[in-house]
Amino acid sequence: MNREPVTAAPATPRPGRSAGRGAHLLAAAQHRAARFEALLGDPRDPANPHSFAALGTADHRGVPPETTEALLMEAGVGAECVPAAEGGLLTRADLLLTALRPLFRRDLALGLGAAPLSATAPVWAVGGARQRRRTADLLLGGGRAAAVLHEPAHANALARGELTARRARDGWTLDGRKDLVRDVRRAGAWVVHARTAPAHGPAGHRVFLLEPGLLPGGAVRTLPRAPTSGMRGALLSGLEFTHCPLPADALLGRPGEGTALALRTFQIDRGLVAGAAVAAAETVLRLAAHTVFAGEDARTVRRRHAPLAPLFADLLACDSMATVALRALSLPSGRTPLAAATLSYVVLDVLRENLDDLISVLGPHGHAPGSAHALRDKLARDLPHAGLGHTGTAACHAVIVPQLRHLAEHSWFRGPAPPPGLFRTGTDLPDLEHRPPPAAGGGDFLSAALAGSADRLARVPRADATRAALAGLARAFTRELRELRRRCAALPDAFDPAAVALSDRFALLQGAAAVLGVWEGQDGTDAFLAEPAWAVLALSRLARRLGVTAPGPPESCVAQVLDELARRGRTDRGCALDGSTPAY
Repeated sequence: MNREPVTAAPATPRPGRSAGRGAHLLAAAQHRAARFEALLGDPRDPANPHSFAALGTADHRGVPPETTEALLMEAGVGAECVPAAEGGLLTRADLLLTALRPLFRRDLALGLGAAPLSATAPVWAVGGARQRRRTADLLLGGGRAAAVLHEPAHANALARGELTARRARDGWTLDGRKDLVRDVRRAGAWVVHARTAPAHGPAGHRVFLLEPGLLPGGAVRTLPRAPTSGMRGALLSGLEFTHCPLPADALLGRPGEGTALALRTFQIDRGLVAGAAVAAAETVLRLAAHTVFAGEDARTVRRRHAPLAPLFADLLACDSMATVALRALSLPSGRTPLAAATLSYVVLDVLRENLDDLISVLGPHGHAPGSAHALRDKLARDLPHAGLGHTGTAACHAVIVPQLRHLAEHSWFRGPAPPPGLFRTGTDLPDLEHRPPPAAGGGDFLSAALAGSADRLARVPRADATRAALAGLARAFTRELRELRRRCAALPDAFDPAAVALSDRFALLQGAAAVLGVWEGQDGTDAFLAEPAWAVLALSRLARRLGVTAPGPPESCVAQVLDELARRGRTDRGCALDGSTPAY
């Protein structure tokens, strides 16, 4: 059956938003998301070949959901990862998440497989015109690209890559082995990261764009598939190169850019994986609410199911963090890896905890295919394999820890706050810049935003207990940042294990800053989000994780948040910030 490809069809901005470029881009992404929802159909329908049950069966068998993948490819999903300048639909990372949210809602592995930015980002960043054109044609034509990027056993330490490229008379020669490459057998392009000099350091790392069909068969071997306990439908295999000749025009970028390209790729990928995980968790929470709220009035819901309220608040908080991480990629101050590392780390940690908490809400029974229980269990298996499990935690610490003392001495309570548009989803931002920043490091715009939020809340009259609690929480987080500055400024030059614990505390403060910023950025279009109840409840839980002294949420917050969760279920609204309507 022929289907019209998903395109940036004309769309009308939501009421209450300005009709600028940003609002139109958001409306277009929402339009494409609605078309994906309609194409995939009601995932609760057992007759639907793209249902939760069908996707779960494929996962159980350890195979990709090929029928669903084919539908998405035919619908033009590849255009979502091709920049608009190359004939695709990609403008900003947060809008990519918006458009692909229906995929992530159904299956984390399905969505991540359809969004190969970790492979293509270096091509869009520094590729030549011919390299960009061939890659764009591949994705627009329904093909795939694979990132031969890093070895998980080395905690993403690129300087210790297993592939080595040496100059040859007509180009390069590639040797070595990489394990756990996704879709390597199905990909029409491989983006390969390799060491090109024996000395450690960024100058000895290069990136190559390879076409598998043009490589000599005896010089490259695809290794057997590696089984995994999560994301079992993902096809993970290894590659082994033996004196494999590469043409000179396979090289991407200039000498010294390889490590920076890889770090920028990690930064984009972290934000996208965090947003994808939020969308998948939204499905679990929504189905859990349907399960436990069925046939009950508001009074009974409040009395029996209050534990769902903090889980809903946490989901909104995680969505805030993921959205800010992705939107920050479009800002000059957000091109450093700090925010993506801290926010994605917190998002995955909070979601893992909440999946455990859902067990007590749902009870031990009801694990039928496609049920809330089954989807909770599947997501609990998938999250560690989404690119930010134990290895991702180590990699995030590796980004944060070396910067702590510098931030304490030069940035905190000194640096400029980000533009307010960072936290307002309908506000225009520059397009995603794939090219890495000219230098690593930089300031900390989220800590500046936290201090600004606390200052503004302190000067606004507190009309009720909820707003007073919000101001108190912001004040408590700011005190904690001052204490963190004192402790980080005293860190020694050599690595101190205490810095890892301090980086955990810093990440939670970054999360609090994102939540406060998103709440302040509400324009009143959504009355619930404009009220502080959800933010107070979410921030109270972040404060508890930090162990800081802060006011607890008023009882009315729990009731308001729980009532909104029930209301969204009755009106078919989603549980994320945008409230978009899923097809279930």
